[in-house]
Amino acid sequence: MNQDEIIKGLVNKWIMKADKDLLSSERELSFENPVTETVCFHCQQAVEKYIKAFLVHHQIYFTKSHKIINLLELCANVDSSFKDELNDADNLTDYAVEIRYPDVTFQPGIEDAKEAFVIAKKVKKFVRNKLNVEEIHE
Repeated sequence: MNQDEIIKGLVNKWIMKADKDLLSSERELSFENPVTETVCFHCQQAVEKYIKAFLVHHQIYFTKSHKIINLLELCANVDSSFKDELNDADNLTDYAVEIRYPDVTFQPGIEDAKEAFVIAKKVKKFVRNKLNVEEIHE
């Protein structure tokens, strides 16, 4: 297996994981009383993973980070449209860690969860278009 095949495989793995996070959010939103912090968390995770797929594709090193703005800045070094088109994705950064603990007073409402889902779907479409990737099946 050559390096291009290895990179393509890693990119696909990042995208598949992101797709599963997005699917989890979609399923949770379909319930009458969705757990909004779960939706928001998985949307943040999906966004992070889609962006990391782009970085892996371009062989750009990134540290372990949940800060979406930092990841977008790395992407912008290759394609400036990332920061312009996906700047609102940084709104999901706080959902990575903060809302998962009991001492946090903010709990996202249903509108927050729906907005997070819309943003995550936008990132999915944007990154897939940039990578020229169709649906991936395991």
